[in-house]
Amino acid sequence: MTTTLRPAEPLQHDADGTRSRRYRVCVNSRPVGAVNLGTHPVLGDSVARILDLRIDEPDRRRGRGTVAALAAEEVVRGWGCRRLEAAVPADAGAALSLATALGYVPGSRLMEKRVADAPPELPAGSRSRPLSEAEFADWSRHRQEAYARERAALGEPAAEARALIRRGHAALLPDGTATAGMTLSVLEHEGTAAGTLWLGERDGRAFVYDVETDERHRARGHGRALMHLAETQARAAGHTAIRLNVHAGNAPAERLYASLGYRTLVHYLYKELL
Repeated sequence: MTTTLRPAEPLQHDADGTRSRRYRVCVNSRPVGAVNLGTHPVLGDSVARILDLRIDEPDRRRGRGTVAALAAEEVVRGWGCRRLEAAVPADAGAALSLATALGYVPGSRLMEKRVADAPPELPAGSRSRPLSEAEFADWSRHRQEAYARERAALGEPAAEARALIRRGHAALLPDGTATAGMTLSVLEHEGTAAGTLWLGERDGRAFVYDVETDERHRARGHGRALMHLAETQARAAGHTAIRLNVHAGNAPAERLYASLGYRTLVHYLYKELL
């Protein structure tokens, strides 16, 4: 029996500039599941995403998902994409095993924590203040470079990573420190800037877009203090949960978030298309 993908709709050109298309997974013309593919809204047309891959229960455990995933690679190669990304829920062990077997590697994890009614206070000698307009340009340039280096470490061309991150920052912070829904903060300890926090909202929940402890002040508990500050700001904004992404291989951050009670919701994986 032959497993194939058949278009279920014309190629869609979405309002955010992405392309997407839904496909039926068929075995000898009999529908057994569905695949939804799209390009990345931030990283551009060179990166595709498996938005959904589903095989109907009676046809599972017969290799249909494997063939559908491989066929999806051929589709997005035809779109000119060089990378394919997939999001796998933390409780979907079979899907995670399949992705790993097909050559996908970890990129990052989405983690979440319930926010306490009374989040921990900052330690003695520490306080927070807004990032000033005068500080914004240097902070933005520094964080873009750092994030571009992280993307390059995952195999993305450095120049392309910088351009994509620059566009992403511009889209998320169009009005700098005055951007509605975004809070940019500096953590000071004994009057010296020790780190920064960028907190906003995504999908109706508080979201840590970026957190960094100054290199000169690391291993002194300031990272934990910044995360406590994020909880306080999230609760003040009326949120009961807070989320963040942590890049694969960032062991210190992973240990910190786990110790603070964050749990993994989704694994983000990617595969380079040769």
